[in-house]
Amino acid sequence: MNHDRIHAREPTHHRDQWTVGTIESIEERDGHCVVTVSAEQGGTRDLVVTLAIRDLFVSRLDIDEGASPVGEQVWYRKHGRHSFQ
Repeated sequence: MNHDRIHAREPTHHRDQWTVGTIESIEERDGHCVVTVSAEQGGTRDLVVTLAIRDLFVSRLDIDEGASPVGEQVWYRKHGRHSFQ
């Protein structure tokens, strides 16, 4: 399975290849994590990442331990795409 990319902090390089979004929901599906984000340009995207990546980016968000990441800003890239599509 091809996975999408997601960061809790603004990337320091190739910034034009990332889209800013806000987390709307996070759920587990078929052993993966599906993060639904709304983009600043409008619309929503489902990002599929591993559970380990979910744990990593959530741990880097500026939220209290155990708090929901819904509503937090992230930077993402759909697999194989270099801009919002």
